[in-house]
Amino acid sequence: MDNRPIGFLDSGVGGLTVVRELMRQLPHEEIVYIGDSARAPYGPRPAEQIREYTWQLVNFLLTKNVKMIVFACNTATAVAWEEVKEQLDIPVLGVILPGASAAIKASQSGKIGVLGTVMTVESGIYKQKIQALSPEMQVESLACPKFVPLVESNSYQSSLAKKVVYETLRPMMGKVDTLVLGCTHYPLLRPIIQNAMGKDVKLIDSGAETARDISVLLNYFQINRSRTAAQLNHQFYTTASPEAFKEIAENWLGMISTVEHVTL
Repeated sequence: MDNRPIGFLDSGVGGLTVVRELMRQLPHEEIVYIGDSARAPYGPRPAEQIREYTWQLVNFLLTKNVKMIVFACNTATAVAWEEVKEQLDIPVLGVILPGASAAIKASQSGKIGVLGTVMTVESGIYKQKIQALSPEMQVESLACPKFVPLVESNSYQSSLAKKVVYETLRPMMGKVDTLVLGCTHYPLLRPIIQNAMGKDVKLIDSGAETARDISVLLNYFQINRSRTAAQLNHQFYTTASPEAFKEIAENWLGMISTVEHVTL
């Protein structure tokens, strides 16, 4: 048993979609979350800057004595996960491989679409992972740079969000039977994305798939939290407005105690 918390990092609020799934699957685990909303989105930034910011988030989580770090951010996973994983002596999990694996299982036609930030799409990481596991799969990727700002500004249920999503997804419509939401912000737009793509297109939430892998790693390393441990004390931190973060977090997770501002 290991009663230390699990650390989550993201460029903003999107990683809360991973946290929600973890809370559903493993409600006895404690969470420390850091979202870098002040510098979101990461997608358009150069790789070296994303790497620098990601290490700042990692180092912050290490000060909280976490037993595992989850990259709840596809862009950070694409750019820095391999490097960080090699340098830490605790498990470090990214969101891309679980999402890629789930897409392969879900696709009937072998035609998979990937939505992501500019950096995630340009890296080609999803196509590499999917075709490494299943070379016959056809993968088409689409950058959606306007999606993260919609979520970070709490506009993901607005008429503007619907207009932006439909316009952005037009090149992908009718071409795939499975679509990876390759950014943890995108599940907040899921109802609109599903309507735009049609009910027969299977949407893959890479964050939800990652939560299942967290459970596997906790068991493998025998670091599950004791069911009789003290009361949970989830901690949420943001580099931007705690009030704005809390509003979105409570919409997505239900009541949370406090959100603290940090400067990295």
